[in-house]
Amino acid sequence: MPDRRPSHQTPAPTPARQGPRPLPLHLMAHASTLMGSRAALPLLKNGSLRWRPDLARQAEALRQSLDDAGPNAWIELDRALADEGLARHEAMLAGIEAYRHHPYARDLPEPPVLWREGTSRVLDYRAGDGGLPVLAIPSLVNRAYVLDLTARRSLMRDLAARGMSPFLVDWDAPGAEERRFTLDDYVARLGRMLDSVAATTGRKVAVLGYCMGGDLALALAQTHPRHVAAMALLATPWDFHAEQAAQGSLLKTLAQPLETVIDSAGCLPADMLNSLFASLDPNLAARKFAAFARLKRTSARARDFVALEDWVNDSVALAGPVARECLFRWYGDNSPAKGQWRIGGLPVLPEKVTVPTLVMIPERDRIVPPQSSEPLARAIPGARTLRIPGGHVGMLLSSRAKTEVYGPLARWLTRTAAQ
Repeated sequence: MPDRRPSHQTPAPTPARQGPRPLPLHLMAHASTLMGSRAALPLLKNGSLRWRPDLARQAEALRQSLDDAGPNAWIELDRALADEGLARHEAMLAGIEAYRHHPYARDLPEPPVLWREGTSRVLDYRAGDGGLPVLAIPSLVNRAYVLDLTARRSLMRDLAARGMSPFLVDWDAPGAEERRFTLDDYVARLGRMLDSVAATTGRKVAVLGYCMGGDLALALAQTHPRHVAAMALLATPWDFHAEQAAQGSLLKTLAQPLETVIDSAGCLPADMLNSLFASLDPNLAARKFAAFARLKRTSARARDFVALEDWVNDSVALAGPVARECLFRWYGDNSPAKGQWRIGGLPVLPEKVTVPTLVMIPERDRIVPPQSSEPLARAIPGARTLRIPGGHVGMLLSSRAKTEVYGPLARWLTRTAAQ
């Protein structure tokens, strides 16, 4: 029987937040970019600065115009760069200060706990009984409540309002037991969660995986097919070298220091993970916090920004064995796309999927580029592919999420259940 007693709620953030994490990295990345602009000025002047081919003609025209204007033009440009750099850095700092002291605090009531083992839980979002059970599986590296962020931005509550029976896997941070977990252990735990949902509802279950959770959902569907009715994969990576081959090379270069950290901590710490994600766009933090500083403090956009940033900065560590598998085998060797990722000794192969499958691919995803998900969609027999004009997180939380993702996903699940 489900445990309907109230469970602990996600702690409300303190008035002064600690993010963006890791703050020193974000500040140094922005400062070095700004200083680099001034440092490159002599190279522009002597013509030795290398430009992308599409910018080379404009750069040469700029250099020539500055030479024609006389030596003071270069001095004035240097001063202008210094002033602009200082203004941009101050704008970033103002946004961080405004974020840290914003009054928003997440206060959604947490649903009952259906199942619990170690630090993992299954949260029961059902508003009634009888609807298609849907087990939503998030990534291991971020908190599950990205699927239930606010009252207006909640895939779980939207599915419940549409008459389904949604359940959310809440991995939480790995405890002493989970720090020794491999992906085999996590998929085995998912199997027990799936069994519990199927036993509670008396029906086969649709599994929904988001990001890395999609890879886990795929492995679950192959290892525990008896209870799986359908599968939906949202922003799920598969070819880890598509558009990101340089990252694989970088991780191989960093293998030894990362191994040292994992050996020492027994996990890959959250701030180390955040640093790796930040490397995808080193100046993203500067741009978004400068923009946040211009928002009205009481606006809905400001509250949505803070809610999302609180989730981003509430990330968790990754168990040591899982970190090694994901960093060095997935990203380093591209093992999933090569058919070399194994669960329970057997390869996880999308061509072996036997249930109806929907693959949703956000077209502006920088974390999981569309080229990473497309081979997965093509390999699953009969899979339907739906492209979303959004980003990795925006597909779930933007103002268009209800019409572009929630609605189409719910309609596909309903049609699939009726077959």
